[in-house]
Parts: sequence; structure tokens; C-alpha cells
Amino acid sequence: MSTDHEHFMRVAMEEARRGGAEGNLAVGSVVVRDNRVVGRGRNRVNTTQDPTDHAETIALGDAARTLGQPDLSGCVLYTTVESCPMCCGAVMKSGIGTLVLGARLRPEEFATQRFGGYSVEKLIELAHWGDRLQVVTGILPQECYEIRRDWESRSRAGA
Repeated sequence: MSTDHEHFMRVAMEEARRGGAEGNLAVGSVVVRDNRVVGRGRNRVNTTQDPTDHAETIALGDAARTLGQPDLSGCVLYTTVESCPMCCGAVMKSGIGTLVLGARLRPEEFATQRFGGYSVEKLIELAHWGDRLQVVTGILPQECYEIRRDWESRSRAGA
């Protein structure tokens, strides 16, 4: 496992914690190019009342503005929780070459997320995108999942 992957996933985890502290689902993402963070995002759906303000879409937009172009070829996106279908589509459209995942949704969570048997790999295969987007998994999955689980526990408790 690359220590760079761990380092950048930890940066994404900080974004997740910020999002959770703001009352949003605790998911964070960062876009990296040439070993430098060029875009940051955290879920802001509740803050902005915009259902598309997911960590990945915000990080992609931030990176595009930083780089002055929408083509993010040569960049890597790190996200603390497996990207939903909307975000995975945005990742593909952006030209990101590598998607690094922390935690994955667990089978019991699929029904509540309304994604059935979805996985990023299945969507990439369906879109015939396998030669354009590499998926890296297993980067601090337990730590990423705990951030989300802790946020969910606090939200249910009304904290």
C-alpha cells in the first residue's frame, strides 16, 4: 500500500470530518496532481440544500478552477466512501485517471442508499470505461468507515 495513498486519504478524511461537523454526511474527497492537492471537497448537501453537492463533485469543481480547465486527466481523486453513481459519472467525465476509495458501502446499506448491487467497478464496466479509469481500494477503509459511522451515530442522537 502506498504511503502517498494513505497520506492523501487522510487529507480526504479531514474534509469528511469538516463536512460532518457542518451537519452534512461525513464524506470527503481530494484531487491530487503531481503529488499536490489541487481540489478539496466535502459533502455539503444539507448546508446548501443542493442534492448534487457531494464531496467528489465539489472536489472536481475546485480542481478544475485551480487548474483553469475542466479536463482533469493526470489527476487522482481520493474519496473516503465509495462514490455514488452520480459522482462516479462525474469522475469519468472529468478525465480523472485513478479513483482511490476508502470505505465501501456495506451490503446492508445498499437498500437505504437506493443503489441496489451498485459498485464503481460495475458502472465503469457498463460504460466501457475500464481502460480509462483505474480503481484503487483498501486505503484506510476502517478509518474512513468509522468517520461516517460516528457521524451517523451522532446524527441519530441529535448531537
